[in-house]
Amino acid sequence: MPERESMPYDVVIVGAGPAGLSAAIRLKQLATDAGAELSVCVLEKGSEVGAHILSGAVIDPTGMDELFPDWRDTDCPLAVTPVTENYHWVLTKKRKFNLPHLWTPPFLHNKGTYTVSLASLCRWLAGRAEELGVEIFPGFAAAEVLFDDQGRVKGVATGDMGVARDGTHKHDYQPGLELHAKYVFLAEGARGHLTKEIIRTFDLARDAQPQVYGIGIKELWDLAPEKHVPGRVVHTQGWPLTETDGSNGGGWIYHQANGQVSIGFVTWLSYTNPYLSPFHEMQRWKTHPAVRDLLEGGKRVSYGARVINDGGLQSIPKLTFPGGALIGCSAGFLNVPRIKGTHGAQLSAMMAAKAAFDAIQAGREHDELHAYPEAFEGSALKKELSIVRNVVPTVKKWGDSLGSALSGVMMWTEHFGLKTPFTMKHHPDHDTLWRKDLVKPIDYPKPDGVLTFDRLSSVFLSNTNHEEDQPVHLTLRDPAVPIEYDLPMFDEPAQRYCPAGVYEVVGEETGDPKFVINAQNCVHCKTCDIKDPLQNINWVVPEGGGGPNYPNM
Repeated sequence: MPERESMPYDVVIVGAGPAGLSAAIRLKQLATDAGAELSVCVLEKGSEVGAHILSGAVIDPTGMDELFPDWRDTDCPLAVTPVTENYHWVLTKKRKFNLPHLWTPPFLHNKGTYTVSLASLCRWLAGRAEELGVEIFPGFAAAEVLFDDQGRVKGVATGDMGVARDGTHKHDYQPGLELHAKYVFLAEGARGHLTKEIIRTFDLARDAQPQVYGIGIKELWDLAPEKHVPGRVVHTQGWPLTETDGSNGGGWIYHQANGQVSIGFVTWLSYTNPYLSPFHEMQRWKTHPAVRDLLEGGKRVSYGARVINDGGLQSIPKLTFPGGALIGCSAGFLNVPRIKGTHGAQLSAMMAAKAAFDAIQAGREHDELHAYPEAFEGSALKKELSIVRNVVPTVKKWGDSLGSALSGVMMWTEHFGLKTPFTMKHHPDHDTLWRKDLVKPIDYPKPDGVLTFDRLSSVFLSNTNHEEDQPVHLTLRDPAVPIEYDLPMFDEPAQRYCPAGVYEVVGEETGDPKFVINAQNCVHCKTCDIKDPLQNINWVVPEGGGGPNYPNM
């Protein structure tokens, strides 16, 4: 077997999202200012930068202001569409009520924010990073963490290429590449594969609440020109999830550049009814008269899905480990009530970059970057997350209407400096499902192919592709569990929580049920890795370059 080659760097970053790219840029900026040499590499599992990036997105520019103070005077795509109107709709099945701004704290009003394709912004950041000398390797999936003989992280290895489904080597087999570094930053986004391993290995979550998640399902539409209002932003809560006990979430409508609107729906993965399908809830949401009216005469052009961190401040794990750090959504800096995570990803990345640069300049390596969590403790980012830390658990505990009212009161009091004397806890999403005999099945309407769609035609629009003859990257710790436990208890919920139709149970009608995994459909959302009741499904990286190829999400 050929040996793996290795390449040395000062810092290796896993993930070319806003956190990974901002860290790389700041490292090179600091090196330039100091007249120092610093080698930085970014690995990206997508076929190109932006291929796996999915977000709404309405972006707070504070991260960009710190990274590139003059970004508004450049060709940065973020500058194209400032937010001009902001609405919050409370939906019933047929009606909508616009929540007055006076009822909500100022930080929820989206003043000074911008709406953009996050993938486009990441491609722009990648260009700036490469101009500074950062090496970016798209199509290379970091598959393994490397440790030295003292148990410290010394780098990562990319996955082998050319491995057949049965584990044999094909004619084009190439072993993975080892990238050694003084420090490794994990910027994989929510529920990263290597991040999970690192959190478990170093017990980083021992003093944190469990991370909880929502699944965001997004569509991009070309609107009828007379309906497009650049910069208009709408968030919704209430229907359709109010029809299913134990579920929460909401929708978004962002009027972006080029006559397009980004729409989407987030279902919190704490839902209790195993018959709930986040994909079909999103399709049902589009049938609301206010949403339907907007989309009529338009055309859907893209589709995708990705989980988001909902845990907030109390779910952020220890940020450092010997030889590296967690940055961005790998740690969980999303502000859920604001629905903003990009600025937190960028700000955390720059804090980590400064700590790593100073350590390397001092001749250190493979130790803990204590200056990074110390910087976070004194930051405006931590204060922002602290103000809203009880919102998600309050809504989960008291329901959409009462929970929203109570959390609104708490946000106002925190905004005025009256700190709530407690921090509420979370419960893991995989523990929340009720048995199927305790709930009602949900009858979702059939798609019409114009406003609402099925999963397979949706996956087609995500441009998802995997090499078919490779090991299945959706692994089962116990292959018997789906049929022997999940099916009788929950009617195998993977059939419904996956937004890409990856999981099926076939043969039930003949009394010989089998669990089928259509791994080639996977859009890398990570829902299965989170919601599976016994944590039996383990998502690992496929060959680099596989997965969705989002053009502008």
